[in-house]
Amino acid sequence: MRSITIAILIQLIITPVLSQSNLQLPIVNDVQFTNYYHQRVNHFNLHPVDTNDIIFVGNSITDGAEWTELFHDQNIKNRGISGDISAGILNRIGAIVKCRPKKIFLMIGTNDLARGISADSVIKNILLTVAFIKQESPSTQVFIQSILPVSNEFGKFAGHTSKRDSIIKVNDRLKTSQANMQYSFVDLYPYFCNQQGMLDKKFTNDGLHLLGEGYLLWKHLIYPHVYGLQDKPSIIPQPQNLNWTRGYFPLYLAKSIIFSDSTIIREAKLLKQIVEDKGWPIDLRKGTISNDIHIELRLDKPNLTSGSSDTYTLIVSKSSIVLSANSPQGIFYGIQTLRQLMRDGVMVNACEITDWSAYAWRGYMVDVGRNYMSVKLLKEQIEQMAYYKLNVFHFHATEDIAWRFESKLYPQLNAPDNMLRNKGMYYTVEEIKELIEFCKDRYIQFVPEIDMPGHSAAFTRAFKTSMQSDSGLTIVKQLLNEFCDTYDLPYFHIGADEVKITNYQFIPEVESLLKQRGKKLIGWEPGGNFSSSVIRQLWMDDLKRISSDTQIVLIDSRHLYLNHMDPLESVVTIYNRQIGGQMTGDKKVLGGILCLWHDRNVTEQTDMLYMNPVYSGIVTFAERSWRGGGIPGWVANISDGNEAGFTEFEGRLLDHKFLFFNNKPFPYQKQTQLKWQIFGPYNNEGNVDSAFIIEKSNNKNSADLSGYREEEIGGTIILRHWWDPLIKGALDKPKENQTYYAVTSIWSDTKTQQKFWIGFNNLSRSTATDSPPLRAWDQKGSKVWVNYVEVFPPKWSRAGKIGHLETPLIDEGYEYRKPHIIQLNKGWNQVFIKLPMSSFKGKDWQNMKKWMFTFVPVADN
Repeated sequence: MRSITIAILIQLIITPVLSQSNLQLPIVNDVQFTNYYHQRVNHFNLHPVDTNDIIFVGNSITDGAEWTELFHDQNIKNRGISGDISAGILNRIGAIVKCRPKKIFLMIGTNDLARGISADSVIKNILLTVAFIKQESPSTQVFIQSILPVSNEFGKFAGHTSKRDSIIKVNDRLKTSQANMQYSFVDLYPYFCNQQGMLDKKFTNDGLHLLGEGYLLWKHLIYPHVYGLQDKPSIIPQPQNLNWTRGYFPLYLAKSIIFSDSTIIREAKLLKQIVEDKGWPIDLRKGTISNDIHIELRLDKPNLTSGSSDTYTLIVSKSSIVLSANSPQGIFYGIQTLRQLMRDGVMVNACEITDWSAYAWRGYMVDVGRNYMSVKLLKEQIEQMAYYKLNVFHFHATEDIAWRFESKLYPQLNAPDNMLRNKGMYYTVEEIKELIEFCKDRYIQFVPEIDMPGHSAAFTRAFKTSMQSDSGLTIVKQLLNEFCDTYDLPYFHIGADEVKITNYQFIPEVESLLKQRGKKLIGWEPGGNFSSSVIRQLWMDDLKRISSDTQIVLIDSRHLYLNHMDPLESVVTIYNRQIGGQMTGDKKVLGGILCLWHDRNVTEQTDMLYMNPVYSGIVTFAERSWRGGGIPGWVANISDGNEAGFTEFEGRLLDHKFLFFNNKPFPYQKQTQLKWQIFGPYNNEGNVDSAFIIEKSNNKNSADLSGYREEEIGGTIILRHWWDPLIKGALDKPKENQTYYAVTSIWSDTKTQQKFWIGFNNLSRSTATDSPPLRAWDQKGSKVWVNYVEVFPPKWSRAGKIGHLETPLIDEGYEYRKPHIIQLNKGWNQVFIKLPMSSFKGKDWQNMKKWMFTFVPVADN
């Protein structure tokens, strides 16, 4: 009766309290709670939660879980108390909320109902709890979980198991109230029910409390809510055909991996390692399937749209996972998809997948001639390539800076005195063979490049003659024979770009030698005087010029240079990219290669990954090169491309950033939520400091906003691309001596400090661009205000310094300097950006004018 008294008290005061602006929780007499309740509350009070914590609050069903161990996450805390009721939650929620935790997951009510408290009272108590949390800690996300079903099959807890109808009523009301009360309702109830609508006995041994398997299912169901992920596992690249079906495969119950053929034993071992890394021992067995819960790898010829070696089917059901392909490579790719489906480590959503690649070549190139990368760092990138089904590793290892392939015939090539950077750093024969095998094990083709006869100053320093001289050509042939004798590789890239050909026999003779050695040749286009049999890798827009020759096969790398791209723009443009001007590949268009040319010197080798969108670019390029499609030309802004498709992809991309790139450089932030109004033009007559009425107004919302008005979406908005008119910006007819303004609003639940990326000229890593001036964002006079308070630029480490390729960048890019911290008010915050431009002509080709801006909030994870 004491509990009933508490509920009646709350029922009497709940309705007026919910309408008050300053909620006060009812005072409840502590003596009405059990000793265990007080023991737990005392324990919790001595261990307060943190702002980054995720808190589970409830009764014995919550209390019974080892939440930290279940999620392998120290920030997930248990605040369940066996026997607790909704009044007990109200009595102790204040101590939790005052610490402003990140998220609260609440499940309560079954004990209330068992004690005769009405469903309406339980609902009101829960809503009061939510209202109090939102008042005291608006930034805390609240998740109300449905009360779980019960079962009378065990003859226990009759007071609880007789309340099925009341449980359903509470759950239904909590579901319909979520929008008004600003919480998220997580409906667990149907997933724990058997066909009779009772708690399935595989999850319980008393009809009320859960066994371990019940908590594993609970984890699976709330996993995306805990970590802010998409409801279904995000797969990149998205399979060609994906159909989600009902149910889950219990990974923790899988007994064996059965493989049909000895040729896929390596793939079977890989899958075994993946499953065991999740914490579940599993056996390998060759032969036929069994009746136990198992995973089957089947090498056969499934009925697929494409007959290529990378096709596979994957069928996940409640009792089995069947992965079939017509080659070990297809099995390998299917395993990469399955790896992503195992995101929570306990269950795999049932689905049916039929998948194949749109392009045969899906590559990534790294320039280690200019800046040396260790074998370990190269392997890290190759591993990420494999995870995302990229299959060509283009290794550019000779440059003007240094020759980094070991030559035992001519060791002077690797002498420190003949290198300008990373002196004495090169790749030994053993290391190259190690990289080749590392790639081969992951179905990645290693493609070496010796750039010739251009980009060969290191060769000239070593031999005191150019490659195109008679003696130089002789040495080149000897080096090529040495290379072919040392490494068994089908493809060889001869470069031949950005050079004046003075010896017109150089390229033909090199071609002849390498063809005699059985090599398929690749060269840059525009490039040397190749024969039609050389595969052309496009680096400029020469597609139309060479397309008339029907014999020429091509690889597309146009506008796929990561070193020139802003981090946010890179994902937008790569996602929208149509490779080779076609929706899919064929015998003429093999595919594309994403390139990392970090010409500028670096302080640390890892700077190349922090200063360039390498991993975000690889993941996005994997999506496009596997799926096919895209938009002709080059898209710079979200609004000019496939806006809906990009928004959906961004959700998957951010999931992968959280799940698979923890503590790795991944310079991308959510940007599709930002909607800008662009106003102008205002004629500044060449004076970028000119202030117009929109800027002078104390209330910029009421200022004169007449004239041009454009809506753009994104964290980076490019008004005029530095490669205009080849690439379109937000302005249809940009002109010099004009000023535009960009306005948006950002919501904040509380008055808080928020991190932001802010920038107006994200320096290319391949040009000697000057550093920004002292006390200015850029040379154009750009400015930014938040809530009418000007946001000033950082104190640049090299303010106003002349750029030089041998001078490493330090803090010029927002993605590799500390984010800007800005005070936000509770509610809407106005962001106001000034974008003046005088002349489009830069100081020189290395200091191009970028008419653009970046302003985007930085998430903590």
